[in-house]
Amino acid sequence: MEISVTRDVFRLAQVFTISRGSRSEAQVLTVRISDGDVTGWGECVPYARYEETLDSVTAQIESLPARFDRTELQGLLPAGAARNAVDCALWDIEAKRAGKRVWELAGLPAPTPEITAYTLSLDTPEKMREQAARNAHRPLLKIKLGTPDDMPRVEAVRAGAPDARIIVDANEGWSADVYADLAPHLVRLGVSLVEQPLPAGDDEALRGIERPLPVCADEACHDRDSLPGLKGKYDVINIKLDKTGGLTEALALREAALAQGYKVMVGCMVGSSLAMAPAVLVAQGAMVTDLDGPLLLAEDRENALTFDEAGVHPPTADLWG
Repeated sequence: MEISVTRDVFRLAQVFTISRGSRSEAQVLTVRISDGDVTGWGECVPYARYEETLDSVTAQIESLPARFDRTELQGLLPAGAARNAVDCALWDIEAKRAGKRVWELAGLPAPTPEITAYTLSLDTPEKMREQAARNAHRPLLKIKLGTPDDMPRVEAVRAGAPDARIIVDANEGWSADVYADLAPHLVRLGVSLVEQPLPAGDDEALRGIERPLPVCADEACHDRDSLPGLKGKYDVINIKLDKTGGLTEALALREAALAQGYKVMVGCMVGSSLAMAPAVLVAQGAMVTDLDGPLLLAEDRENALTFDEAGVHPPTADLWG
């Protein structure tokens, strides 16, 4: 079994800003695994928030033994970007070797398009209103927030897109007091969900705060091991394959979360259609799908995912799975 890791850079359509900083390109790792005459591939996005770099994740992948299967992989690497790309590449190999699609191998129904959020970058209220107006035709907008002065931004986006469904992502940028102050106004403006309002390591305050709209765990939820610590604090979990360490754990996390009464959101880092393709399977029937990475790019992979009025479509076999 031969594994190769390459670094690919995709230009963004515009500068993308969250509370932690800005970027103008997406830097990803592409993993190709060849086993006999079959080659599968996957993509991951190392994330500094989780102490991952392109170099560290590459080293993790290159540390793998000469041969292993997808089940063994779960114990060879921790949940994170490295395991994600390798796991998805192994699923791709299995599908090609079997002459079936990944959802058939996983025992899932054939996937259908899912309406996806479109993310508005953090900016001044005026610029965010302009962003919202340009994308007011989209059914679901996600607002990047995370400062003490976010209320004018939400007001501006609502004014720019009066009919869109809105969710907000604070990226751990609020305190308990800021969240408590903003929550009633978010409800007034028709916001339907707030993502990670408090830092993941300082979210105990959520137990004692009234949650007038659903609160979603993002940075606080990685894999099934995260679930016990979320009880009483969150209503929804955000499943991202770069956090779970691949499709295998993402599907298991979805099943476990639903069984424990959580709603599910399926999100992404900023990556190409190759990164989104497996996540489309996890997003089937989710409360919120947020797989807009390719929509933020100025360029994408060949055989890219289709996005239209119906949402993000499942991948073709030419892309993945």
